[in-house]
Amino acid sequence: MFFENVKIAAQQVGILYIMVIAGVICDKIGIFTEKTGKACTDILFYLITPAVIVNSFLTQEFTKESGMKLLIAIGIGFLIHFVAIGINTPLFSKGDKDENCVYKYGAIYGNVGYMTLPLTQALLGAEGVFYCSAVVMAFNVVSFTHGTFMMDKKAEKFEAKKLILNPGVISVLIGLPFFLANIDLPLLVTKPVNYIASTQTPLAMLVFGTFLSNTNFKEIFKHKKIFLVGLSKLIVLPAVMFTIYKLIGISGTLLLAMTISTCAPSANNTVMFSAKYGKDTRLAALLVSTVSFISIITIPLIIAAVQTVA
Repeated sequence: MFFENVKIAAQQVGILYIMVIAGVICDKIGIFTEKTGKACTDILFYLITPAVIVNSFLTQEFTKESGMKLLIAIGIGFLIHFVAIGINTPLFSKGDKDENCVYKYGAIYGNVGYMTLPLTQALLGAEGVFYCSAVVMAFNVVSFTHGTFMMDKKAEKFEAKKLILNPGVISVLIGLPFFLANIDLPLLVTKPVNYIASTQTPLAMLVFGTFLSNTNFKEIFKHKKIFLVGLSKLIVLPAVMFTIYKLIGISGTLLLAMTISTCAPSANNTVMFSAKYGKDTRLAALLVSTVSFISIITIPLIIAAVQTVA
């Protein structure tokens, strides 16, 4: 099982990085450059990511059991991010403020969409994906509120309206009633939403590739905090959350699904948010790339350890 998990995790990372390499090549030959990639971030923020959230609600059937498990998974999803914020806010409080925003975002927010969902599908099937989709929902709500406030250098004070008027929350408010009421919408509505949602991973990877193309890996030792991000994101947070899961009695498929979500590497949104709010995109791309490579080793180890202990 351990070596099978290593194979699956490495394969999923490899699939993603083939698309990233395509983005690098496109940037090098000038057909999809970093400038174009930055222009695509608004499409990802305001159209494609919301479509992913709404689609996750439209494709699930509501029952009493599924509704209860969804609530538990959503609660855990928020807990993961709140614990990560508590760990990393003081950890990256000294030094350059703009750089610390990138480090904190990469340490708090995991690749729960592009990495976790494919890996969960391979390991746990549809049930695991349903649980992890709840974490994706929580990710979007927190990232579009706390993440935006943290990264936006123009935000001098917190604006309460951002708790509601952001793509993450609005998408949940649109999709949740259809899930709760078990409303079957016509294909004329669901198919366009599904098609738009399906573009998230390839477009995000291509955009990431354009930033990666302009990243100098020789600079990694100039930014040693990247390794601190990796330690916090891939080791400390999973260990803390696993302890919490055991204390509150989470077990079975839900335990493993939440563990996979917890140990995901830094989110590609680290690069997208950096681009949108004027932070160092090359640092963000270097951070995400480095932590993602390290996760090829840590994810299988953590999964195997949880399966052994649980």
